[in-house]
Amino acid sequence: MSQPIKGRGSAHNPKNRFRDTHLEYDVDEQTGELNRPKTQLLTDHTSQIISRNKSPDISFEVSVNPYRGCEHGCVYCYARPTHEFLGMSAGLDFESKIVVKYDAPRLLRIALADKNWKPQPLIMSGVTDPYQPIEKKLEITRNCIHVMAECSHPLVIITKNHLVTRDIDLLSRLAEKNAVKVVLSITSLDPSITNTMEPRTSRPQKRLQAVRKLTDAGIPVHVNIAPVIPGLTDEEMVPIMEAAAEAGAKSVAFVNLRLPYSVKDLFVKWLDDHHPNRKEKVINRVKSLKNGKLNRSEFGERFRVEGAYGEQLKQLMEIHAKRLGLNQTVTRLNSNDFKRPETGQLNLF
Repeated sequence: MSQPIKGRGSAHNPKNRFRDTHLEYDVDEQTGELNRPKTQLLTDHTSQIISRNKSPDISFEVSVNPYRGCEHGCVYCYARPTHEFLGMSAGLDFESKIVVKYDAPRLLRIALADKNWKPQPLIMSGVTDPYQPIEKKLEITRNCIHVMAECSHPLVIITKNHLVTRDIDLLSRLAEKNAVKVVLSITSLDPSITNTMEPRTSRPQKRLQAVRKLTDAGIPVHVNIAPVIPGLTDEEMVPIMEAAAEAGAKSVAFVNLRLPYSVKDLFVKWLDDHHPNRKEKVINRVKSLKNGKLNRSEFGERFRVEGAYGEQLKQLMEIHAKRLGLNQTVTRLNSNDFKRPETGQLNLF
């Protein structure tokens, strides 16, 4: 079995469940390590940029995903299996072969200008992080936000990256209309965990700095403790809440670890590599929350936690969120100020 790769969350490239053949990276015969893959950018030629959600247990209906695959490399990422639909692996392929929607801002402008479009909160991003490292250079997410700021369209951003603060100028314009919310996901405050578990994300203190910067700019921030990893990071829930409150967050929630398809094997391998003494405890606690399984994929069950330990987590969140003032009611984002953007095209009808 291959050894961990510095800067990558996955240590191998599991077989695509839809294909008979798959790609494995070469292993250095002397070190036993895989040759570190360089990030490749692939062009997505989609003609539609807004994705519609049909899952009954997800709270949003529409989203914009500028990127497919994510260089952050979070080993636990539930989105990893989406790369299999592109003929690639959920392992190293997912975090090193990034499919880029270069045309996303133009397509978004066209979609919002359509006379049949009804404004509603757009989520960036429902699958992979819109502020993953390559965004610093490409600015596709920024240009999409520019379109929404121009037409006062409601927006929710979900990210693990401090880079979101770069766009405070645009987000502030939406905040003035009560049309934006930023969600910062924080998994752990311990860099020794995050360095290997989510290697190319912003470090915990940088994410808290982002909460403070956004809050000081008048942009409402929600913190997700996501995912909570039972037996490894669950003991940090209260410290994370306290740090989030200190940084100015308005509200907090937690999402339990999900391990669909090959993510289970990738995560167990990561435990073997980095926390072998915690492996049995983590696996047993995950199963205790999922009716004896490592994952539940059924609608209505995917995000639910069960059993006495699950109730303990929910009560812990409720008690301390109230104590810290992190149970503020989230106001509905305003869509009344929406004005269709100009596309530069003549309307013949």
